[in-house]
Amino acid sequence: MAQGTGSINSDYKDWEWSDDAGERARLLQSPSVETVPKSGESQGNGLGATSALGAVFIVVNAALGAGLLNFPAAFSMAGGVAAGIALQMCMLIFIIGGLVILAYCSQASNERTYQEVVWAVCGKVPGVLCEVAIAVYTFGTCIAFLIIIGDQEDKIIAALVTEPEEAGSSRWYTDRKFTISITAFLLILPLSIPKEIGFQKYASSLSVIGTWYVTAVIIIKYIWPDKELAPVEIPTSPSTWTAVFNAVPTICFGFQCHVSSVPVFNSMKQPEVKTWGAVVTAAMVIALFVYTGTGVCGFLTFGAGVEQDVLLSYPSNDIPVALARAFIILCVLTSYPILHFCGRAVLEGLWLRYTGVTVEEDVVRERRRRLLQTISWFLLTLLLALFIPDIGKVISVIGGLAACFIFVFPGLCLIQAKLSEIQETRAISWWAQVSYGVFMVTLGAFIFGQTTANAIFVDLTA
Repeated sequence: MAQGTGSINSDYKDWEWSDDAGERARLLQSPSVETVPKSGESQGNGLGATSALGAVFIVVNAALGAGLLNFPAAFSMAGGVAAGIALQMCMLIFIIGGLVILAYCSQASNERTYQEVVWAVCGKVPGVLCEVAIAVYTFGTCIAFLIIIGDQEDKIIAALVTEPEEAGSSRWYTDRKFTISITAFLLILPLSIPKEIGFQKYASSLSVIGTWYVTAVIIIKYIWPDKELAPVEIPTSPSTWTAVFNAVPTICFGFQCHVSSVPVFNSMKQPEVKTWGAVVTAAMVIALFVYTGTGVCGFLTFGAGVEQDVLLSYPSNDIPVALARAFIILCVLTSYPILHFCGRAVLEGLWLRYTGVTVEEDVVRERRRRLLQTISWFLLTLLLALFIPDIGKVISVIGGLAACFIFVFPGLCLIQAKLSEIQETRAISWWAQVSYGVFMVTLGAFIFGQTTANAIFVDLTA
């Protein structure tokens, strides 16, 4: 592992990466993770504050989110329960493998965030592509969050408005575009402007409670269904073998926690790859049970008629489901600023690297640029959310990018890390790891190409 360290970092300074730019880009990490300063001495000496059990909780928190609302529809697209579970199990092997690879490469390069690992191990071109992908992914996720807010507010307002539907629809303050906009301007924009988001780490507990409650409600509603809830049709097999891949973006989007995994690994008291393997395996199994419970029960409750956002399939006046909607809205309201902060940090790191300006010299312009970036980001995501009908459209696009974070970049890192090792003879294990990396890159590129093409030519042009 240590043998390849010098070679791994050989291309890292090609674009005059400064400590200041690296510090700004290093902001892309889980707000609930406290890491020690990056140094050769601190690596692996147990200076972190997170226990293995705490790391499991953080990784589960990073993986679980509003994406679970789309899992019942993903099971429907995959062709039923058997196909959906089988697809998840197959992908889970590579998801866990990617997380372990990132930890291995983090130790080998002594870097502490996802994009820095890719920069150090793979060089400037993959590094820039990784940062651009992170920015686009967080931008798309912010759009999905705003759509989810609109979906849930529509149902809550429908339950509160007692007049006939024709009368209620004429009221301007019940219009979907107005409710999304007023919520975004009053609650999301003020939370997105601050330079630091340390206060947002307390929202993680709320997110975990919300996702678990939603899952519990969906399972209970399947076990004890309401009389009016009857599935239209329950597919038992996919219509075509390619139809199974329609569920892949949702699975990638749901299990993607790789971008925040590297800071979590480095925050552990004992950041060892073997321990990390046990941590991520436990975390992904927990996430698997949550997503499978939501997907299976939601799909069997509504069958092929399930909405892209499963909560939209339930009646507006269902009180437990209404509470679930309120939980989801609160989770999204606190998650949007975090995702925006991550995307803004990547853009800021790119800007500082290209201009060569230090943080100290750029204080005044940083404040002005931060306001401009925040307002532009906010308005663009809001505008797109107002005209995109459901979260399935967005997830089908950004799910392909999630596949890049899970497969392509970890695979490239593994290949480059092994190639940089200085060995007189290369054992079978060396060739096996390189082959595994090549397979991951190939599979990830296929998933990205297939899902993105399907989203563009089928979903977005429909």
